[in-house]
Amino acid sequence: MKNIFKITFVIIGTLIGAGFASGQEMHIFFFSYGTNGLWGLLISSILMGIIIYKTLKMVDKYGISNYKELIDIIINKNYKQKYLNLKYILNLVVNIFILVTFFIMVAGFGAYFEQEIGINHFFGSIIISILCFIVFMTSVKGLVKVNQILIPILILLICLIGVLNFLKIDWNIAIDNIYAQSKTGWLLSSILYCSYNSILLIPTLITLKNYIKNKNNIILVSIFTTLIVILLSTILFFILSNINGNMSNIEMPAVYVIESMFKKFNLIYGFVIISSIFTTSISLGTSFLQNTSKNKKSYTHIAIIMCIIAVITSNFGFSNLVNLLYPIFGYLGLAQIFIMFYK
Repeated sequence: MKNIFKITFVIIGTLIGAGFASGQEMHIFFFSYGTNGLWGLLISSILMGIIIYKTLKMVDKYGISNYKELIDIIINKNYKQKYLNLKYILNLVVNIFILVTFFIMVAGFGAYFEQEIGINHFFGSIIISILCFIVFMTSVKGLVKVNQILIPILILLICLIGVLNFLKIDWNIAIDNIYAQSKTGWLLSSILYCSYNSILLIPTLITLKNYIKNKNNIILVSIFTTLIVILLSTILFFILSNINGNMSNIEMPAVYVIESMFKKFNLIYGFVIISSIFTTSISLGTSFLQNTSKNKKSYTHIAIIMCIIAVITSNFGFSNLVNLLYPIFGYLGLAQIFIMFYK
């Protein structure tokens, strides 16, 4: 049972990064579709649970150690030459997306520091890059340990704020705000959300192969993760329902609501944001390093370069990166999901 929670917490830690905890992802992919966004949220979470189950099952069955080995399995080895370009493209796309999302997490950390504390985002980006590098040097064990400590705390804190929101919320205003969102395409949006998250999740799941003990573990991890994602996403959805008007100009809409309605919880949600960004950053960074490094020396060199570039790219801005890149990679991730389910 202990390993089940270890794997579940790492998965949740990968998912609830800057985009999730800040409310940006919830706004873009779900809340902007009104009541249909709730259905999209449910469908997306169930699809993610299925992908988690299928990936862990393959990792356990074939003893997969990195993403390249997974591609070799899902694309028939008998047609290796025929599908060589597809394998190369998939591997490249996944590694690029993991790296870019790591940069987005660093940018989100810097944005939060600048918005809430008044410290230039550059210094916040330096802080998280240094912390990430320290964890990278401990490899997968450090990743699991950090998530094992922080994620249960984050889940409890988000649930606490969710309960308070349900008690304090003006339901007439909230329902009006939800129904005011009338965009079409909610089903595609929910699939895209699952799609781009699968690009992040699958390489992370592969790093956890030593924690898989049996098939029952895989089933329970998939169920627990799905239920937790549905719970946390629903809480965040209704937190955003407190906002009147256009959210597109708000960098971190969930933080905006907490500051407006629950001032006493500013510091608590600040911890949620910072910890969420940190856990996702180390998950992504560890996955990228496992996929690209050939030995311990190259692992260290790539980690150093990755952290330095992350600080530099943080100047592009958090919400700009989320709005531009996440939907694009969502479309690209559809190819990966299709191939896995076809296999």
